[in-house]
Formats: sequence, C-alpha cells, structure tokens
Amino acid sequence: MDEFSNASRTALHLLAEMHPDLIEIVLLSLRVSLSAVVLAALLALPLGAFVALKPFPGRRGIVILMNALMSLPPVVVGLVIYLLLSRTGPFGVTGLLFTPAAMIIAQCVLVFPIIAALTRQTVFDLHEEYDEYLRSLGAGTWQKITTLLWDGRARLLTGILAGFGRAIAEVGAVIIVGGNIVHSTRVMTTTIALETSKGDLGMALGLGIILVLIAVVVNTAVVTIGGSASRRTL
Repeated sequence: MDEFSNASRTALHLLAEMHPDLIEIVLLSLRVSLSAVVLAALLALPLGAFVALKPFPGRRGIVILMNALMSLPPVVVGLVIYLLLSRTGPFGVTGLLFTPAAMIIAQCVLVFPIIAALTRQTVFDLHEEYDEYLRSLGAGTWQKITTLLWDGRARLLTGILAGFGRAIAEVGAVIIVGGNIVHSTRVMTTTIALETSKGDLGMALGLGIILVLIAVVVNTAVVTIGGSASRRTL
C-alpha cells in the first residue's frame, strides 16, 4: 500500500510540474501514432472503398484477409519489419531501424487493416442504399468512391479513431523496431514497461494516467460521433 501511495504521489507531482521527460515521451507517442494513423487512412480509405465497389477475381479472399489482419499480432509485425529494416534486410540501406520512422511504419501496418476493413463495410452498406441513385447520375467507380466516403465520413472517422486507440496503446512492435532509446524512440507504452521493470513506478504510473486519459478521450469521441451519425440516419 505504501508503494502504491508513493508511486501515486510521484506520478501526480510529475504531472503537476509537467516534467520535461514525461512531456517529451507523450509528444513523441502522439507524433508517431498520429502519423501512422494518417498514413494508414490515406492508403486504407480508397482501398477499402474500391474493394467494396469493384468486383474482381479474388475479392472475397481479400475481404477475408482484411478481416483476419485486424487481429494481427503486434510482435509478429515488429519482427517482420525488423528483419526488413535490419542491416542484412532488403531495406537496411535506409537506416530506418531504431528510429521513429520505423515505429510509424509498424503502427501503420497494424492500423491499416482495421481502417480498410471498416471502410469496406461502411462503403458496401452505403452503396446498397444509394446504388440506384448513383447509377442514374452515371457515376463512375471513383466518383462513387469519393461520394460514399464523404457520406460515410462520421462512421469512417469512428474507425480511424479506433485505429488510433490501437496505435497509441501498442507496445510489442514499437519496442522491437524502435529499441526504446532514450530521447529518441521512447514512447509511453515502452517507457511504462521499462520503468516498471526498473522499479520507477512514479514515472510509469504518471504515463499510465495520461494513456488512460487519451483512451477515454478517444472512446468518448467514438461514442459521440457514432451517436451523431445514428441520429442523422433516423
């Protein structure tokens, strides 16, 4: 009990004084996760919509793969990217291993199938509703994609926020490809794991509080946006 009390007091003190190390870690975490989600969204939104609208051989297999990859193990992603970016790997010349860029790539790979699968389902549902109207306008595939993505923006934003929630809380992949280097690749989740193992529970708890607050904000946004979208469809 004394240990928990001491850790709590230390954590609150670090939060109150806006400790530089804590702020640096939080800002890096947000930069990496937001960059990964934006990159994943730019790739996944048009791809998910295209798969939903365009018949082609093997589409069912692609849909099954998208859904399966939503539960992709982070440590496997980290291992694969580590091998690709290591000195002996095919992309070793880029020098990206143990940098924030490698962490962004890892989180992007994890978030991409979540956004792509949710986009495909959203666009598929909207297309069934607006198919006749879009055909009457003579809309092509890409016109349909842009129209349906815009119309489903509230639901799609919910999926993007869900992806951000997974990215910001991820530890396995980023610690493998980032190396948890101080002042370079140390983010909230990896620091919590490290400081707990060292016995510095104050810093770990302080970052844990911030991580929980971020999760609450993200989930509140998801519920709010989802509720607004539901009311508009009534």
